[in-house]
Amino acid sequence: MSDQHDLRYYTEGVDVPETPPPASDPEPWGETKVVGKPLPRIDGYERVSGSAVYPSDVSLPRMVFGAILRCPHPHAVVTNVDTAQAEKLPGVRAVLSAFQGDRATQAYADLIRDRLMPHHCRYEGEPVAAVAADTPYQAWDAIRAVHVAYDVQPFLADERRALEADAPKVHDSGNQVSPTQVYERGDAERGFAEADVVLQQEYRTECEIHTPMELHGCVAKWDGDSLTVWESTQGVYNVQAQVAAALDLPLSKVRVVGHYMGGGFGSKLGAGKYTLIAALLAKRTARPVKLFLTREETYLTVGNRPPANMRLKAGVRRDGTLTALEYHATGTGGAFRAGGTSALDWLVKDLYTCPNVRTELTDLYIHAGPARPFRAPGHPQCAWALEQMMDALADAIGMDPVELRLKNVPTVSQARDGAPPYTTTGLAECLTKGAEAFGWAEARRRSHNAQDSGHVRRGVGMAAALWVAGGGGPPSTVIVKLFADGSVNLNMGASDIGTGTKTVMAMAAAEELGVDPADIQVEHADTSSTQFATASGGSKTVPTEAPTVRAAAIEVKQQLLEMAAQELEVDQSSLELDRGKVVCTTDSAKTTEISRLQSLRRRRSITGVGYRGPNPSGKAVIPFAAQFCEVEVNTRTGETRVLRFLGAHDSGRVMNRLTYQNQVFGGITMGIGFAMTEARVLDRDQTGKLANKNWHDYKIPTAMDVPTDMTCVPIDRPDPEANIAGAKGIGEPATIPTAAAIANAVYHATGVRVTGTPMTPARLVQALTETERGG
Repeated sequence: MSDQHDLRYYTEGVDVPETPPPASDPEPWGETKVVGKPLPRIDGYERVSGSAVYPSDVSLPRMVFGAILRCPHPHAVVTNVDTAQAEKLPGVRAVLSAFQGDRATQAYADLIRDRLMPHHCRYEGEPVAAVAADTPYQAWDAIRAVHVAYDVQPFLADERRALEADAPKVHDSGNQVSPTQVYERGDAERGFAEADVVLQQEYRTECEIHTPMELHGCVAKWDGDSLTVWESTQGVYNVQAQVAAALDLPLSKVRVVGHYMGGGFGSKLGAGKYTLIAALLAKRTARPVKLFLTREETYLTVGNRPPANMRLKAGVRRDGTLTALEYHATGTGGAFRAGGTSALDWLVKDLYTCPNVRTELTDLYIHAGPARPFRAPGHPQCAWALEQMMDALADAIGMDPVELRLKNVPTVSQARDGAPPYTTTGLAECLTKGAEAFGWAEARRRSHNAQDSGHVRRGVGMAAALWVAGGGGPPSTVIVKLFADGSVNLNMGASDIGTGTKTVMAMAAAEELGVDPADIQVEHADTSSTQFATASGGSKTVPTEAPTVRAAAIEVKQQLLEMAAQELEVDQSSLELDRGKVVCTTDSAKTTEISRLQSLRRRRSITGVGYRGPNPSGKAVIPFAAQFCEVEVNTRTGETRVLRFLGAHDSGRVMNRLTYQNQVFGGITMGIGFAMTEARVLDRDQTGKLANKNWHDYKIPTAMDVPTDMTCVPIDRPDPEANIAGAKGIGEPATIPTAAAIANAVYHATGVRVTGTPMTPARLVQALTETERGG
């Protein structure tokens, strides 16, 4: 809906008062029977059989279809919109623009004109008009019949030109979003003076575009003055709050349903403009409206990982001690304030122990679509620079790259006020166990000895990372209900965005209640029937919801054991739950099926309510990672094959080994695309338009680009200080170091440092040629 995003919504949820922690936290799990096992998805059959109903599958009686006419120019003023011809076409039920309205939507005229369809269009793809018709084909015929008059303006398509005197202005205030953000600790100049080696390098990462499998969109339906929205979203409550605020409705009048969704990666954390347009079309037609974007529209409008231009200077002593880091970066969130440099310097500030650090971030406007949170905002870009620099420093002082990183492993979060200690610091284990499992030392020797064997060369590389968040936090509420037959209902509002959230939560409840996870029915996210949860993103879902589920299940367990102790006439401390039974550890004759308890049968069900308490005061809950890879490079053609990859991750307790592994492999796959193939291409000189807005021209990795040899090494260290489930996040860390590890491996193979993404064959050949010529 808005073109602005706040990293807080991605990492910590909405800003509301914290729920008080329980009077006494339960003991951490010891050896577990369910949690940590590699269990398949409890909803796996529904997903693979096609019986799962995604929002894009929703079909309602009398439903019509929406389509949006978008500005074809990166910068233009709309002077007139003529919808007369479109309104006469067969099947057309409504046409919406800022230049006309009727009683059904007149109350929202300001919303349409100022926010949804502004006269001043500042990026290609801004909505100009919308249509609802009986079929999608009729809707698009009507879109083509709308005539728009544009006053085309000069455009700016490259943030590197944004501050030049003759650069076109995106806003009257200029092209800089806000004053340059400066962070400083210690004295960087003094640190460089104390260093034995000082290196400086410029790096650039290109813009990476969101392109999840399921398109962005929704179905909107009014019942009187109440609105129901079936949305492909990561957070039903975020969408509810934003839609209610925009339409001036009470929250109770807006229901958002999000049963399944086909990928989001941060681009579906809230309502889109399409959500409100669908609602307004539904209001005007008095019919349900289905409005899903085309793939081309998603490339233009739903978000991206911003490009980054980085300059990093680093100092190190001969013994490997970092003395200073200085980092300057610019980025762009597009035509509006959208977090173009959000968290872009965090790794420089926090990943390695360094007393003298200075960073500067400058966020700029250009005439392009908005940025959105994208699986670890800012971090893969920063890792691309920092982790290549760490390898360069290691090379300069003759130290192994793993050893250099081990020399500078932090124990406190240096970037936070007061430098709070980490609840757990698994970075050293990620480095050492990852290197051991990968065969790092031997692989480096093998590759080095084969360097002169021909034009096809092999190299190995690695990189480390942490994620700024991952510890979850309140608010979250979960209700667990145990029925008389021993089956369980789990009610929570967190969306399963394809990461296995429902399965992990069923396992957490099953661990406490001693039942099979298959006997636990998990409610789909729905603001009318499930409890509040923040959006699923920022690696906060498991560390937020799992302890909440456990708290609710413990409450049920305590009630059940109290009832059983009275009925069986034994001490409650002698009872435990296991495989659907109440087991008496002192008298096996007293063991009974849960469903045979007469007191439970009379009561019919037991309900427990769980809340998420705050994270520990004065501590930082952070996941860590180290990844290792081997590549093969053809130095004649520039073609690079990623042969194998290993990810070692400290994310607290591993809740589901299979889900954990798949998260790591998915993150690596996304990182391979970031490093090797993905880049938004804007025609910077002639039109300013997006030149590769489809899956043919925008290259995401396929099965042919991903190594078959991928290994996940979990550093399974439960973090009892973080929460009562001991879990930290895994989704974001899994993709942060990947691209940098590949770049370091390419350097190891060729001796050429590629400082810009993507590392296409043409770019690598050019770099090799320049090196041979002494350039």
